[in-house]
Amino acid sequence: MSWRSNKKSQKSLLRLMLTPEILIQAYKYMATAKAMCDTYDANRQICKYVHSTSRGHEAIQLATGMQLLACDWVSPYYRDDSIMLSIGFQPYELMLQLLAKKEDPFSGGRSYYCHPSSRDVNRPYIIHQSSATGMQTIPTTGLAQGIQYLEKIQSEKLHTINGQLPIVVCSLGDGSVTEGEVSEAMQFAVLKQLPIIYLVQDNQWSISASAEEVRAMNAYDFAAGFKGLKRWQCDGSDFIRSYETMAEAIEYTRTERKPALVHAKVPLLGHHTSGVRKEFYRSREDLLKHGSYDPLPKLRLLLADLGIAEHVISAIEKEAEEKVIADFTRAQASPEPDPKTVEDHVFAPTPVKEEKGQRSPKNAEKVLMVDAALHAIEELMEDHAEAVLYGQDVGARLGGVFREAATLADKFGEHRVFNTAIQEAYIVGSTAGLSALGMKPMVEVQFADYIYPGFNQLVTELSKSCYLSNGKFPVGMVLRVPIGAYGGGGPYHSGSVESTLLTVKGIKIVYPSNAADMKGLLKAAYHDPNPVVMLEHKGLYWSKVPGTEEAKTIEPSKDYILPLGKANIVMAADPGKIKRGETVCVITYGMGVYWAKAAAANFPGQVEVLDLRTLYPLDEEQIYQLVKKHGKVLVLSEEQQNNSFAEALALRISNHCYHFLDARVEVSGSLNLPAVPINLALEAAMLPNANTVANRIAKLLAY
Repeated sequence: MSWRSNKKSQKSLLRLMLTPEILIQAYKYMATAKAMCDTYDANRQICKYVHSTSRGHEAIQLATGMQLLACDWVSPYYRDDSIMLSIGFQPYELMLQLLAKKEDPFSGGRSYYCHPSSRDVNRPYIIHQSSATGMQTIPTTGLAQGIQYLEKIQSEKLHTINGQLPIVVCSLGDGSVTEGEVSEAMQFAVLKQLPIIYLVQDNQWSISASAEEVRAMNAYDFAAGFKGLKRWQCDGSDFIRSYETMAEAIEYTRTERKPALVHAKVPLLGHHTSGVRKEFYRSREDLLKHGSYDPLPKLRLLLADLGIAEHVISAIEKEAEEKVIADFTRAQASPEPDPKTVEDHVFAPTPVKEEKGQRSPKNAEKVLMVDAALHAIEELMEDHAEAVLYGQDVGARLGGVFREAATLADKFGEHRVFNTAIQEAYIVGSTAGLSALGMKPMVEVQFADYIYPGFNQLVTELSKSCYLSNGKFPVGMVLRVPIGAYGGGGPYHSGSVESTLLTVKGIKIVYPSNAADMKGLLKAAYHDPNPVVMLEHKGLYWSKVPGTEEAKTIEPSKDYILPLGKANIVMAADPGKIKRGETVCVITYGMGVYWAKAAAANFPGQVEVLDLRTLYPLDEEQIYQLVKKHGKVLVLSEEQQNNSFAEALALRISNHCYHFLDARVEVSGSLNLPAVPINLALEAAMLPNANTVANRIAKLLAY
């Protein structure tokens, strides 16, 4: 095959080692991407699920994917099917997800087109990410954070190729750069100098909003504010300029191990999505302007200029069209998912099935609940090099505002225990990236009231990752959250959030009430391959609140572990009184355990108290057994009562145990106020206490 070009082009191509074979391969991918887009648009009734394509973005995407190694990680976003083609995925594989088929290799028919996830060792790895644009930056930056850590400890978990270290590429649209969570990710990346490239594809549109309407600057100018983030920009419709730019960025990040941003201006030739079509919001002039930058004819002209014969180029196009049609026909015939599998992969199976170790070893001393947690983490970090702990103020100087991480940074080093900025979204979401690399992050949100900035990542990324990746990427992480009122803490340091968390499916929620449970449950949470939120009551940490002395217990042995989902009877009723129908059971957790036990002192032998210990999974079997045994039940919570977990549990009990109830299920919680007042008298008036609980028990016993 002859290769003729002007000297300038030849010099540039030789410098990049851009051979005719690479250009021809790029054109094959580009022709395939166009044929896929045209096929989808011509078969709208068949392609009924919402989707987007890479038309207009192909050059920069192909220039990126073609230069990645199988040890790298990439996070394509929803219109990146050209990246997918260039890293080795076939149209058929992508179409299986387009049509939500059983054999969809990414989600098993559960997620949208071009929402991939892959652990294929022969291609760059891809973690799950949501459709919430910009949100992928945090989990993907977490990947780079994890790679840096694995490099530092020289871990065998780090996958390299011929000595080449992995990098991370995070793809996003320019419109999403205005998201606050993108800033959190970039700030962490430059602070820690992580090996990640943010590839920003700028097509001047954020659905129907133009760039002029929604931003003051493009991503390249915006990134100038992040000191230490090296920047490039290029014409993303020109394959050679794109390839050159990405070659420089990839080489820089791979060798220097530092972050970079590439801003590529591209045309939008397709629709925003199949449901929001371009003719809905774009003028004819705008469409013509974007059409003049179509990457495909640009690359076609380059091939012709290099002496590639017309019939060769036409044959490439024909072959691409035929393959796409054949793959589309084959994908249509692929089987649909079995509805019986709809509940598969909500959680990955946990290895912790039963209680093990010594809960109360001989000659062991009693410990405070806060110390039991500290010791549990210390023991875990001693045994597991992949364990890291980070959050606000957990580092060496303070060791947590409750001293719950004291001494850990000194013992394990600042690379394993360290402070973060005030970035709850990053703290929570980054764990998805670390977990994908085989690490086990334990992170902290300083107060329950401040979990909400991290809620987006918890809901959109972590909770759905296992399910939407069809089991490939469960997120194994522990999120510690100090919670509850503890005497004048005020409206932003005393809140309860368990009902909010329990609306999120795909996470587990633990709420220990004493030191032994804290240690055993924290160990189980660590070994659980799913997201686990540890709600830790501040008022029980040191047993300083009157009546909570029993939160201090004998410290369990190092090997003690307590499975999630097992409730515990912490006070038993008299069997004779149970038989005569003179008893009531109180179902509660956290501080409620101590209110219930104090109230029970007024009714000797008549009250049985069940400490739930885990709110999800919930020990429904023991709950129902207890309710059936007593016939009278009080569900007690510190949360505001209306629309709470406690009320939902009461209804569930009524539905399952209706024929065994002597009275309607009672619920007791805090007053329905928007916040906990700081004044001690007002706080006390809002919360339940032993007296109010005793009154409810007396009411039930009167039946």
